[in-house]
Amino acid sequence: MLDCGFAAAADVFDECYAAARLNITGDELPDFLDPARVIGKLGRGAEPLLAFLEHWPDVVEVTGLAQSATLPPAMAAIRSLQKSPNGPAVTPLLQTLGAVAERLRTAEALQHYLTLALDLATRTSGLIHGHHVTEPSPALPDFLLQAPRLLGVVSLAGLKRWLDDGIRLYGDHPDNRRAYFALASPDSRAILQREREGTLFADVEWRLNLTLAALWQDDSLLVPYSTAFTDVRLHPYLAADGMRLPDALEDKDGISGLDRYRAMLAHLAGHRRWSLPLLADNWSPLQRLAVETLEDARIDTLLLRRFPGLKPTLLALHPQPAENTCDPAAENCLRHRLTCLSRACLDPLHGYAAPLISEFAGKFHDMLADGEASTRSIADLALAYVTRSRRPSDQFANVHFTDSEVDYRDDNRHLWRFIEASAEPVGLPPRHYPEWDSATQNYRPDWTAVYEALHPAGRAADIDRLLEKHATLARQLKRLLDLLKPQDRVRLRYQEEGSELDLDVAVRALVDWKSGHLPEPRINVSHRTNGRDISVLLLIDLSQSLNETLPGSGQTILDTAREAVALLGWAIDQLDDACAIAGFHSNTRHEVRYHHIKGFSERWDDPVKARLAAVEAGWSTRMGAAIRHAGQMLSARKSEKRILLVLTDGELADIDVADPQYLIADTKKAVAELSTAGVTTFCLSLDPKADAYAGDIFGRNWRVLDRIERLPEQLPMVYLNLTR
Repeated sequence: MLDCGFAAAADVFDECYAAARLNITGDELPDFLDPARVIGKLGRGAEPLLAFLEHWPDVVEVTGLAQSATLPPAMAAIRSLQKSPNGPAVTPLLQTLGAVAERLRTAEALQHYLTLALDLATRTSGLIHGHHVTEPSPALPDFLLQAPRLLGVVSLAGLKRWLDDGIRLYGDHPDNRRAYFALASPDSRAILQREREGTLFADVEWRLNLTLAALWQDDSLLVPYSTAFTDVRLHPYLAADGMRLPDALEDKDGISGLDRYRAMLAHLAGHRRWSLPLLADNWSPLQRLAVETLEDARIDTLLLRRFPGLKPTLLALHPQPAENTCDPAAENCLRHRLTCLSRACLDPLHGYAAPLISEFAGKFHDMLADGEASTRSIADLALAYVTRSRRPSDQFANVHFTDSEVDYRDDNRHLWRFIEASAEPVGLPPRHYPEWDSATQNYRPDWTAVYEALHPAGRAADIDRLLEKHATLARQLKRLLDLLKPQDRVRLRYQEEGSELDLDVAVRALVDWKSGHLPEPRINVSHRTNGRDISVLLLIDLSQSLNETLPGSGQTILDTAREAVALLGWAIDQLDDACAIAGFHSNTRHEVRYHHIKGFSERWDDPVKARLAAVEAGWSTRMGAAIRHAGQMLSARKSEKRILLVLTDGELADIDVADPQYLIADTKKAVAELSTAGVTTFCLSLDPKADAYAGDIFGRNWRVLDRIERLPEQLPMVYLNLTR
């Protein structure tokens, strides 16, 4: 099966294969044999193959992971060594890989270890002229053989520092360098002792598992992580594969590494027991930070009720920032204030004089007096605190971090649920717009994504039939339109293109041509109207509520709206006004769809009619983003009068927003932004309850249509009144 011809391998193959079958799932067994065949043909004799057969099943067993997660990086390291003069190191790598994996426990950590080994090989191999590797690393085999012992003393972070020190100290002394990495020199052992990091996760894992099972009846896996390969300071966290904890902890503030692990574990278990996720899209980053801080305080409070003996540990590990160490004039002090509040929630003897801290610590305890409270109620309290305590400097990038790190608490990624945007629409990339947060009285930058596209086409004949249905109304409109049409037309001569020939100029041009001279090409006349310098954009709310059926009519609100827009489009075409028509709806802030139905330069012809005929309703109404996008287009127009006419049938809403007042405030802000830019916004609402909010948004520029069936008659009239 191995196709290698090594008698030693044949003697042990059956035994090794039986062990592999116990630890490796059946569908991955071929992936065990294939690399074995590769290793057997490296040209290094039988030793690498024997080492792989004997030790690789141990790697799979101790990590508890699928072979597919650990084998590719291992084989990549083997191939890298084989291509260099360090090929003989493949054998010690494979001989110790099982013991190393038993200390590291995860595929991620194993990958980091292999990276360290390859880095050592690269930095300690002999070079010619600084370029070509010709001599193997004298240190690498010794390091690989000592790796299990080393990882029994230090974490991956400590191991990395120990390696770096050895390379730096003995870069020019190959013999001393080999002694260093073989742990044969006093310097090596002294530096190793210095890098010891208190308590290693691997040494206390069994105790932590017992604690989790006995106190919480929780059988979650405990998975270590290393901070040696990232610049980001990691906190414990809840992940799909279990509870993630650092691979080593030092004693701190009189608390042992083991007790720090227990505090972290208790806090994580408390979150699993008492926390419920919230919709992250509803909160700004600053608000989320406040929610996380107070929710952590709630979990700790409930922990202390259940295990009072934890209190000295938690108070020792929770920082107690001095009250006046952060300068709000120069620094972002929100983290500092929140840490003070968190401390006050846990420690009745906090000693803070700020009235707001005492007030909200009191409210916190009142909420928990009769029960466990909830994540939702704590979130409301956090929002109230941010609103009451906010300062302009909370937006500063210069954040005050001193004494604000509560490192036994997790990073709270489990606390937030994000609404994933649906498949990104094909077409133009999204345009991002801010959104007004009424709670903080500030913008959320680049908060909404607007996708614009040309609306798909249907059948233009359907719109023609609608116009025939309203022929009587069209004739009435025609008489009004004739009165509104500007009469002061200006005749423009000497045009290369125009509506008619300029006969005098044309005759002269003909004479010139007959006589052999270059004729005048500008022989046309065009006309310009001076009376109506208008640009209007009709923005149609295409939310799901338009699919409701009107009582007694048998048609939907959307059908009626389509008839009204068809009449309006025809009327505008008669006036020759510059007009665009678009529709919008939303599926969270991540996806606001903006559909072009008619452009400013398009005539009322079959392509436009076909798009209108195909209009469908769905999703929600996030109006502020759509208004901002429409306003961008109107602001670019040079017309004397620019009008945004909004047609909507209901209250503002979106599935990622619980409070409709939030969207009302944002839309009001968007309307004000357009007003500042010289664009007038008018809303025609079909919602009988619009009196409650429309005035707040649009001021006096709104109207409610009580009888929706009259929309085809009223929409053109509203337009005519606006554009007189």
